[in-house]
Amino acid sequence: MKKTVAAALTAAFVVGMSSTTFAAANPFSDVPAGHWAYNSVSKLAAEGIIEGYGDGTYRGDRNITRYEMAQMIAKAMAKNPTGANKAELDRLAAEFREELDALGVRVAELEKYADKVVWHGELRYRYRNERIKTVDGGKIKTTRNWIMMRFEPTATVNDHWKVKARLDATSDMKDDTSSDFKLKQAYAQGTYGKFQINVGKLPFWTDVDQGMLIDDEFSGAQLVYGDQFKVALMAGRWSGTNEIDPSNYAGGEISYDNDKLYIGAGFHHFRSDYFKTLHDAFGQRYNKNTGNAAVWSVGAHYNFGDLQVRGAYAQNTKAKDWKKSWTAGLAYGNADKTKPGSWSISADYRYVSPLVSLAPTYDAAYAGSKGVEFAVKYVPIYNTRIELQYFHGKDFITDKRARVFFSRVSWFF
Repeated sequence: MKKTVAAALTAAFVVGMSSTTFAAANPFSDVPAGHWAYNSVSKLAAEGIIEGYGDGTYRGDRNITRYEMAQMIAKAMAKNPTGANKAELDRLAAEFREELDALGVRVAELEKYADKVVWHGELRYRYRNERIKTVDGGKIKTTRNWIMMRFEPTATVNDHWKVKARLDATSDMKDDTSSDFKLKQAYAQGTYGKFQINVGKLPFWTDVDQGMLIDDEFSGAQLVYGDQFKVALMAGRWSGTNEIDPSNYAGGEISYDNDKLYIGAGFHHFRSDYFKTLHDAFGQRYNKNTGNAAVWSVGAHYNFGDLQVRGAYAQNTKAKDWKKSWTAGLAYGNADKTKPGSWSISADYRYVSPLVSLAPTYDAAYAGSKGVEFAVKYVPIYNTRIELQYFHGKDFITDKRARVFFSRVSWFF
């Protein structure tokens, strides 16, 4: 998005009716008194919204960047306009939300100021081709080709509380079938300094291992305290293992993150009759006398500039065999959806036990597989990302070769 002096005039409109400051003289030599933008530019300068250049010029005929526009919006927000001016600023704040966040204008403050529901979302196309050799030498082939629409509204309640939700709808491209919108998440979030409370249908993401254990939702509560050093406690019900017999869940994680180094540990306990059935499904690999899963995990990653070294390990103490999951790998680059041309590549070894990783986040590697996963991400245009993944390894059950190709295109809005 490129604009010239018209962008500055929009900001002038935002502060124009709410401000009582009038510039007696224009400080810019290239905007004379007879110029059509003289009054607006003079007011912007007097309000401190624009500063111009060190040589005393404004250079209003050049294109400005989104970042520069966000700077003007941030300064205009400090003027607390009302009425039509506030409505215009709300629209601009939504358009330049990510740039404002990068400037340090917190998203929560933007939402509070806008006094309305803020919507974000994603249209995601995915293709997955899986080929697994069978014990008798045959091959199981599975192909899925589907699209998903996701909406994520956030509404501010007051200075401390806001309500968040996520709605998903999917469509099978192969069979031309669609599902209704499903309410995946709906919860209230309260923030008091470094202390945060989340209650409702919550995102269930095991942060320590970056989703190696679970990437899903659960119903309950979460308490989080900290900044760089963080403690999180969770409890509730999780139907990810079996919707007919949801698991009682309790867990916690502790971590330290200073942007370069992340290190953490977690423990997650589940109780359900479902876990008794795992003995029948996997023979003597699971304890038939226990309707429990007790999973502890550790994880870490370190950033050397654009290069990241990462790894995680987890173990289910109730399993007799296949009782561990682990991953280790390297990643380079950052496929930032707001930066066209940005990219990243990665290679990770995955050992994903079906008795430990109950709902992992992986798209190519899967629960019950072990091997190497390669990924490439690229951002061709603003808010659009392409991702390719390839998994080369073995299936736990057959102990035979498994190959998976996965691709995804995401359009963010």
